Formats: sequence, C-alpha cells, structure tokens
Amino acid sequence: MTPNQIHSLIQTANSIIHGKERNITLVLCCVLARGHLLIEDQPGVGKTTLIKTLSKLLGLRFSRIQFTSDLLPTDILGVSIFSQSDQRFHFQPGPIFSELVLGDELNRASPRTQSACLQAMEEREITVDGITHSLSEPFLFFATQNPRSSLGTNELPESQLDRFLMRISLGFPDEKAEFKLLTDGLQGAEKAKQVEALAPQLTVTELLTLQNQVENIHASEAVLKYILRLTRESRSLSGGLSPRAGLDLLRASKAWAFIQNRDFIIPEDIQAIAPSVMNHRIENFEELLKNVSVD
Repeated sequence: MTPNQIHSLIQTANSIIHGKERNITLVLCCVLARGHLLIEDQPGVGKTTLIKTLSKLLGLRFSRIQFTSDLLPTDILGVSIFSQSDQRFHFQPGPIFSELVLGDELNRASPRTQSACLQAMEEREITVDGITHSLSEPFLFFATQNPRSSLGTNELPESQLDRFLMRISLGFPDEKAEFKLLTDGLQGAEKAKQVEALAPQLTVTELLTLQNQVENIHASEAVLKYILRLTRESRSLSGGLSPRAGLDLLRASKAWAFIQNRDFIIPEDIQAIAPSVMNHRIENFEELLKNVSVD
C-alpha cells in the first residue's frame, strides 16, 4: 500500500466522520506506529463510530468492552473454566484477545479493572492463573473516556496514561459538517449499518508490512537531539515526559513522515504530532501555567 492509498483510506473515513480529516490522520498515524489511543470528548461526537470505521477499513478483527463500575478484570482478560469431561481447567479468552479492542468509557471502571489492561498495553500479553497468553499481532487498544468532570468517572493512573501513544479530542463538527450530518439524517442504527457495509481497504498482512516500513523511516542525529531536548525540557516543571514518551514521539514522527510520503523525519513531523503525544502526560502543567492550555 502506498501513501496515496493511505490518503484514499483517510478520505473514505472522512465521508463517514465529516470534517475530521486531521483527527482521522492522527488515528492512522497511531496505528502505523503500533500505538494505543485515548479519545477524550463529550458523548455524541463520533468517538466510537470513528474507531469502528477504521477497524473496518483496516480489515482488523474488532471487539468492544463497555467499561462500567461493576466490570471485573476477568470480564476483560478471560477466565479458566473447569471441564467435567476431562477434569481440567480450560482458559476462555476475553474480549482483549482481538486485533483492535475498543475500551468504551474507560474511566467509568474501577481502578482495579482499569489496571487489567496495563500488561496487555505494554507487553502485548496477559497473565491469568500464572499462565502467560500472547495477544494477536497487531494488537491495538483504543479507549474512549468522558470528560473527567462527568459524574461516575475515575481518574486514569499516570502509569496507564503513559501507555497511550496519543490522546486526541474530536470536538464538535464545524457548521458545514454538522449541516451535512443533519442532511443525511442517519440515526445510530442506520449509521452502524453504513459502517458495517464498508469494505476493507487493507489486509492484516499489508498493515504489518506498513508498520515495518514505518520503523525503517530515517531519523537523523539532529532529529533525535530535538526529541531529546523536548523530553528533557518538559521535566523542568512538575512531572514531565518519561523515556517511553520520547520513544513514542519518535515512533509517531516516523509514522507521520510516512503518511507525508517521506522516508525521513523533519522537525515539522515532530511538531505535527507532539501535542497529541504529550498532552495527557503533562496535564499538571495547566495548574502551573495558569490559563494556558496543555496544547
């Protein structure tokens, strides 16, 4: 698949989620960089529809976990069930065993349940009853969360936030896109049928090939020093970016350069993705800078 075909995929997704081409490009950048994504926004702006649309276009096996206050870790990971026929325990995989997993309203679950995703996000495997099970390749965890001011939400721990390559917000559509939405007049069920009817534009094998190509994008010494300076300067205030965040900046920059049809990174690639890679990791800056947004 060429970068031109990638742009065709972006345009197809944009025909479903109107007026969000940059957000769609960022999500695809996250996919190519083998990263996990957090979408934080108001209900009803198309978070779930966007993720399901891209899972169809990318030809990925999809599963959805609706996070609630009473959800248990076993509801995500799976459970061992005793079989009377052979007098043995057999592991029944949970919905985490998929290629693209949607964790809907992640911050409505308890901290204990949220933490069930940590090993999967970092190591692409899970351990149940002392036995380690590998997850599929690719494995992408895309989560949505409602604004933290919403009732019934729990803060995500910093250790989990740092495992998300990016955090984005869709925001409300512009006037033209919202008018198009009203003109179409599609209700939730009709929109879901429209998404289900989409034909995959990519196979899993092709996606893995693209991800490997992204890893080979060249990063000069000057670019690496630029990323290093960004991460180290962020630590001059409370918290700052972890070494993992620096690696994520590099991976996402490579993916963005690839989408721009280049085989090397330029500083503008880093600047294009930096707010989405950094914002959820340095939120406490807002308190220190007073009335200055993280972005």
